[in-house]
Amino acid sequence: MTTDETAPEATDPWWTNAVFYQIYPRSFSDSTGDGVGDLGGVRDRLGYLELLGVDAIWLSPVMRSPMADHGYDVSDPRDIDPLFGDLEVMDALIAQAHARRIKVTMDLVPNHTSVAHPWFAAALAAEPGSAERARYHFRDGLGEDGSEPPNNWPSIFGGPAWTRVTEPDGSPGQWYLHIFAAEQPDLNWDNPEVADDLATTLRFWLDRGVDGFRIDVAHGMAKPEGLPDYDWESNRLLHNDDNDPRFNNPGVHEIHRGLRKVMNEYPDTVAVGEIWVRDNERFGEYIRPDELHLGFNFRLAEAEFGADSVREAIENSLGAVAAVGGTPTWTLSNHDVAREVTRYGGGEIGLARARAMAIVEFALPGAVFIYNGAELGLPNVELPDEALQDPVWERSPHSERGRDGCRVPLPWEGLAPPFGFSSTEASWLPMPPEWADRTVEAQIEDVTSTLSLYRAALELRALRPEFSGDEIDWYGSPSGCLAFRRRGGLVCALNATDAPIPLPPGELLLSSAPLVNGELPPNAAAWLV
Repeated sequence: MTTDETAPEATDPWWTNAVFYQIYPRSFSDSTGDGVGDLGGVRDRLGYLELLGVDAIWLSPVMRSPMADHGYDVSDPRDIDPLFGDLEVMDALIAQAHARRIKVTMDLVPNHTSVAHPWFAAALAAEPGSAERARYHFRDGLGEDGSEPPNNWPSIFGGPAWTRVTEPDGSPGQWYLHIFAAEQPDLNWDNPEVADDLATTLRFWLDRGVDGFRIDVAHGMAKPEGLPDYDWESNRLLHNDDNDPRFNNPGVHEIHRGLRKVMNEYPDTVAVGEIWVRDNERFGEYIRPDELHLGFNFRLAEAEFGADSVREAIENSLGAVAAVGGTPTWTLSNHDVAREVTRYGGGEIGLARARAMAIVEFALPGAVFIYNGAELGLPNVELPDEALQDPVWERSPHSERGRDGCRVPLPWEGLAPPFGFSSTEASWLPMPPEWADRTVEAQIEDVTSTLSLYRAALELRALRPEFSGDEIDWYGSPSGCLAFRRRGGLVCALNATDAPIPLPPGELLLSSAPLVNGELPPNAAAWLV
């Protein structure tokens, strides 16, 4: 952080301009040789993360889970799953990360539990109408024998959002709601026990030194009264509309206000919401001063590579937080969406565009999130059918390949799989042999590599006073290009055309590709001061 008078004030919360690095633990680094990444692997790689220059890590779920949805089906929210380690390893990771001035945030899953959670086991053993079932959404079925689901809601993962249970006496019984997989029953947030339990979970981890949480399905949790039927036009993962009754109900804001009250007991901590809401006014409601600190707006991750679409996504994201005085968040990929190299065309052109978009993203005001492997320029992997593990694949059935292609383990060193990820070749998802030139080892000393570009960009972003100001001003630019200026003085230019373009006036600070006769080449971006 610079002390220049144009830089953010020291009183600004750390997360307003932080770079978060999302770690998908099972794919990051394996310290035990079972082919699955773990917390010990994260701890072993903290030096790499410090070298990269990130301010915080976000750990995808590491709590106890049967892993029906790779940890997003939590059976004990106040323990570490043995697949990843234990509480002692987690405590050591937090302490060692803090020693390197890296914050630690972790996933929180408040919309649902696992079917293996003690609460759900108690609900199955109890009678209809019991206090145990009141923690979830149990309903009688429709039809004379109750054999039809209580409403017409589908599961996001395919099939109905209801599963029928067998009652303790062996008879066909009630149905329970699961917006996602059948192994993920939705909690009933009208029940005060649910809120009390979440508060206990929050304090459990915050007392251990965790610096905050990413809130899974932050626009979910609250359900409309009566659970009415709906006229479904689309039921694609992460593409629900704003009127979808499964999400974005007004009652969710009281839930977030309760969560914020607990967070306020621990100054300097942050709650980041996963918010798939299109309308900007409704999106902004989630990050009002008494709700979430940050909210993921995914417009930039959804934008095609083109000046108009990228500018529209930036303007939209800035507008979504401006009305409530919120901080924008930026990300180009995560564990749920295809990697940017693949989305932007794949191969060399996809990589060039991904590098350019990283430069654009890091130039913007607000918090930045990097998905592990983006700094290596990794693409999605076309996996064989037999390797697929995402529940979407089975529930589609076998019509949607799911998200495994963006979750393949990271390559660290060597010339062949598993590239130092594990001591066993049988990594949980197979790694492509053509990644030999994408390893950390291959890139770390190469000044032209994507890893070196990220390191240089993050260092400049952290140290230069020109990266200040909450707003941007747009420059006039050639067709197919864009340029904007931060109030601190940084200029960012993107060339999304097939020919070189002259740069705006200023001294070149960094570019995603070498200039061509002093001009910015196609599919490239640059910073100037």
